Amino acid sequence: MVATQPAPRRDESRLLILSRDTGERNHALFGSIARFLRPRSLLVVNDTRVIPARLSGTKSTGGQVEVLLVERASADSSDDSSDDRCWCEDWRALARGLGRQPPRARLRFAGDLQAEILRRGPRGEVELRFSGKGKAGLLAHIEEFGSVPLPPYIEAARRERGTAVRSPDDKARYQTVYAHQPGAVAAPTAGLHFTKELLTELQAAGHEIACITLHVGPGTFRPVVTSDPTQHHLDAERYQVSEAAAESLRQAQTQGRPIVAVGTTVVRTLETLARLGPLAAGCGATRLLLLPGTEFRVVTDLVTNFHLPRSSLLMLVAAFAGRERVLDAYREAIEREYRFYSYGDAMFIRPGKLPQ
Repeated sequence: MVATQPAPRRDESRLLILSRDTGERNHALFGSIARFLRPRSLLVVNDTRVIPARLSGTKSTGGQVEVLLVERASADSSDDSSDDRCWCEDWRALARGLGRQPPRARLRFAGDLQAEILRRGPRGEVELRFSGKGKAGLLAHIEEFGSVPLPPYIEAARRERGTAVRSPDDKARYQTVYAHQPGAVAAPTAGLHFTKELLTELQAAGHEIACITLHVGPGTFRPVVTSDPTQHHLDAERYQVSEAAAESLRQAQTQGRPIVAVGTTVVRTLETLARLGPLAAGCGATRLLLLPGTEFRVVTDLVTNFHLPRSSLLMLVAAFAGRERVLDAYREAIEREYRFYSYGDAMFIRPGKLPQ
């Protein structure tokens, strides 16, 4: 059921609508989601932008190494305003092929980019100090020389089917149309189904759209391997919520309007804020794990994709709508040959009786 390519048009994905109260289900195309939204809904989207975080380079021995950037640790550059100034940035990353390269060893990448190994961790974690010349830093460099870090299950499925692992279309399609804040290494995939035209249509119908930011990290793909899910530890992911978004959330709550989270990243951000006190603007990092039995304090409705087994994402959805109800919906989606995972189809989970 793994979708290895996106739908021809974003809003032509299929949509399974599920009542979290009754288990009732309906089916439509994503472009008709307005039919199923409750009046004056506030849709909260994640405007993080996926960076081309995968870099291929060489070690001093000549061997190949692959690096996946995770997040910037620090940055420093000279005060020289000329094009020849030097810059350096420390980044946390995951690396394959390092072998026994010690700290202080240097790696070379395309475009005269270099990196020094600062620290190495036990599972491929590494901290690198990148350096280069010019006014721009690493983010500008990887726009030219990096590649999109597709989820590993898409790459594996493409290999099995004998197709190219990376497509030129991925750079545009593995990105929401409202992506703005660079920093993610994986897309908030529930948002991939929206077009600019659909967003305009929803606003014209009386719905409101607010943007928050959570930079999705590679830990989102890490399976739950503990027999007790409460012992699973999520990697911290950075978020930022503006005063404008916080005000929209407060007004919607006061007015009793639906708050629709577009994706699990939005759920985790909003529910993290709610656990810090009254909803307010702010930034920080969240490791919030939402399991069945969790009280949802902000989110009333959820747009989400179909998720991997034994994942914290599937557990979050089960917490929101009920484990058996969600698994029944997944069984029906399989019977109807829905497309699964990042490039796949979508679910919309809401309370109450569904419109026909």
